[in-house]
Amino acid sequence: MTEHRSGFVAVIGKPNVGKSTLINALLGQKIAPVSPRPQTTRRRQLGILTLPDAQIVFVDTPGIHTPRHKLGEYFNQEAEEALAGVDVVLWLVDAGTEPTDDDHRIASLLSALHRRPRTLILALNKIDLLPADALPSRRAAYAELAPHAEAIAISAARGDGRDDLLHLLISHLPIREPEYPAEQVTDLYEREIAADLIREAALTFLRDEVPHSLAVRVDEYTERGSAGAFIHATLFVEKISQKGIVIGEGGKMLKQIGSAARREIESMSGRKVFLELRVKVEKDWRDDENALRRFGYKIKK
Repeated sequence: MTEHRSGFVAVIGKPNVGKSTLINALLGQKIAPVSPRPQTTRRRQLGILTLPDAQIVFVDTPGIHTPRHKLGEYFNQEAEEALAGVDVVLWLVDAGTEPTDDDHRIASLLSALHRRPRTLILALNKIDLLPADALPSRRAAYAELAPHAEAIAISAARGDGRDDLLHLLISHLPIREPEYPAEQVTDLYEREIAADLIREAALTFLRDEVPHSLAVRVDEYTERGSAGAFIHATLFVEKISQKGIVIGEGGKMLKQIGSAARREIESMSGRKVFLELRVKVEKDWRDDENALRRFGYKIKK
């Protein structure tokens, strides 16, 4: 009889390196928001993959970076706290670029941990964007930052090396029973996932001056039986000028965001959704601890 393996894998890396893309791909369904913009992920989220002989509990984290405001400090805090008590740390790096200051910051963080994880795996992601002959030197550059890590080259988006990575992760998990029921795929409620999917849609359509200033609060999430669900949400920005950009001429941009978000929420929930959006200004909310708490970010003193 095959022994069952189960454990927690913290997925860390700098912003926009492909952490959520990888987790969604391994799970075979979308639980985490993905966009071309950095810092799309703003909280820890579990992605639970249950196989016949193993269960991997992925801990998706915000990108670790040099913070410029209290929200950025929260992102780093969330990522760092995810390292506590996990069985494996999976560090994703961008193979398409040389190591950056953020990568060095992560290396320092891992070196300073009081309690080291059982295993550190270094995954060089986005190899589909890198000439094959450039991979050895890029691998060597990142290996210098994590000399004790097991390195593997993958493309989270295209699929290269994903199965090999999965087998490698399972091999390092302890022998124990599953932590979660087989049917559970995440620890977030649909209301929380819906907020993330609305923000993902907004990040996809909006210009560079808005995305990082955007927060989403779901004000109502009501089940209406066979009619589906009614969702009312507010998009918060920091400036009046940003409000105009989010709404767009004649409300066109907000309608685009709403339509894209509704499709994603319906795909996630498996039922019809009526979505209503509005936009408000909350000046400098990213540096306001009270505002951050109202938007669901658990700021610690």
